Amino acid sequence: MREIFDYFDARFRADMLGRPIDQTGPVITISRQTGCDGREVAAELVAQMNLRYGSNRWKWVDKDIIYHAAHELKTDTQRVETYYHGQRMTDISQMIMAFSGSFVTDSSVRKAVRDVVLSIARDGYAVIIGRGSVSITRDMANALHVRLVAPHPWRVRNVMKKKEMTIEKAEEYVARTDANRQNMIVDFLDSKPQSLDHLFDVTLNRSSFTLEQISSMILSMYEMKLGLKPQR
Repeated sequence: MREIFDYFDARFRADMLGRPIDQTGPVITISRQTGCDGREVAAELVAQMNLRYGSNRWKWVDKDIIYHAAHELKTDTQRVETYYHGQRMTDISQMIMAFSGSFVTDSSVRKAVRDVVLSIARDGYAVIIGRGSVSITRDMANALHVRLVAPHPWRVRNVMKKKEMTIEKAEEYVARTDANRQNMIVDFLDSKPQSLDHLFDVTLNRSSFTLEQISSMILSMYEMKLGLKPQR
């Protein structure tokens, strides 16, 4: 499998971003409400796909995008994290950073993230979790866009268990993170839509299915949308 750092090679990125869009992919994006086990679903999906196709080409990507966007910008990961957390810089903050010699604007972070996500998606055989990927790759033909949802109480309980939080902290975390993820999807669109529903090919209720079941459904829908048959 190609090392993720290759996506930061200028020549590789230029090749990926310069290819006709119908010659790129395939890619699956997974957008999720907080507490829907996006990473676990992606890991299980990749395992099923590599088994299905008898290869190890498929990979899943999540926070690698943050780490390597920071590498691209020669800044620390916290700077990119603040962008994802919706903590946009004020004009005063940007002026201070400019004088300190560490000037990294929100627009430069946005561009770095977009280029990394798009190059990974265009190279193909990737399951990308969040990071605005559904918006960034919305014009790609060889793509399936999945949305994971679940009832609020179910998600809160899941967060409480995984992060060992009280119910109050978990509810606060779910509300804040849901808002940040929604804003990130909108931030990579050309205009703010009334609804984001049209971006997704399918929406699945995570609470209704096991990890194996939900991953198997995504795999089947991927094959149906792209008109594929599994290799035997």
